[in-house]
Amino acid sequence: MPDPFVVTPLDHRQVADRRRFIRVAYDVYRHDRNWVAPLESELQGVLRPENPFYQHAHIQLWVVSQGGRDLGRIAAIEDAAHNQLHRERTAFFGFFECRREPAAAAALFAAATDWARARGLDRLRGPMNPSINDECGLLIEGFQSPPVLMMTYNPDYYVGLVEAAGFQKVKDLLAFRVAVSEAPAERLNRLRARFLARNPELSLRPVTFKTLTTDVPLIKQVYNEAWERNWGAVPLSDLEIDFLVERLKPLLREGLVWLTERRGQAVGFLLALPDFNVALQPLRGRLCSLGLLRAAPYVLGWRQPAGMRLVALGVRQEYRGRGIEAAMLAETLTASRRLGFAECEAGWVLEDNTAVRRVIAVFGGRPYKTYRLYERMH
Repeated sequence: MPDPFVVTPLDHRQVADRRRFIRVAYDVYRHDRNWVAPLESELQGVLRPENPFYQHAHIQLWVVSQGGRDLGRIAAIEDAAHNQLHRERTAFFGFFECRREPAAAAALFAAATDWARARGLDRLRGPMNPSINDECGLLIEGFQSPPVLMMTYNPDYYVGLVEAAGFQKVKDLLAFRVAVSEAPAERLNRLRARFLARNPELSLRPVTFKTLTTDVPLIKQVYNEAWERNWGAVPLSDLEIDFLVERLKPLLREGLVWLTERRGQAVGFLLALPDFNVALQPLRGRLCSLGLLRAAPYVLGWRQPAGMRLVALGVRQEYRGRGIEAAMLAETLTASRRLGFAECEAGWVLEDNTAVRRVIAVFGGRPYKTYRLYERMH
């Protein structure tokens, strides 16, 4: 008779517990060539109590083991900011990883559900790692290629594990592929010129390393307002935005971050990043490893990834419909061609965000990956 599954709670305040939680994924993906291990130091930072997200949220970690071997993991999250804003009693699950063991997965979901129920919460939604402002969604279509920077990835059998546990779709998130090398330069220039002629009071400018310090307050100004009406959106605090900026600062490339302004007030924001997953993959989560030899050209700036990711594209509600999104995207693609990028992933985008989907389609973007958020009432 096989050993029973044992679900063990872990404390995210403890380094050893966070390390055990993180290392579960390495066994799950041992033979998966597409998986890109996040830097352990980066994931440690997300899970540490010093992350300002935990000023308004609680997180509980578990691993499931059998015969002394860890087979899976899950986190349950209560975000007071989300529940207050959306008038819900929702718990989230995240960082889910599991071997192809339905009973082990069911035990993890049961632990998260019991925790949520004990806190007076009536549903479990996810995956969120740990919130909608971070990596989220379960990959359900597009398993043939590695994930790009800060996007999730999972084996295809995860869909069966989640749905067998009684979860149902709540929302799909789409990722689009745009061929930067095929974007017609003349058309991009015409689009930009037309926009400026029609909106003389608006100006577009890149965020540079020299202007970053003074631009962060402007980014804060527009960031939350641009996404406040999106499904599931939760505003970021000033500390959370500062935390995010510090994480992303080493990845920034001039020409890939843009602000649209009106009389010194930010009304639109675009953030794209090089797809440094191509450098991260051989590291297997650790900078001090043999994989550093393969990653070194990217780390030292001698070589550039062929791809990039459009991470955020938002405009304040009262300025929408003027072509700001298309103008910023045109500037970004023009700069991307100059910088030598060949393709761009735009995402994620809510499946029912028709406005942004139309803008991406104008530039030849086609959906190629789908991520799903699930929910289960209890």
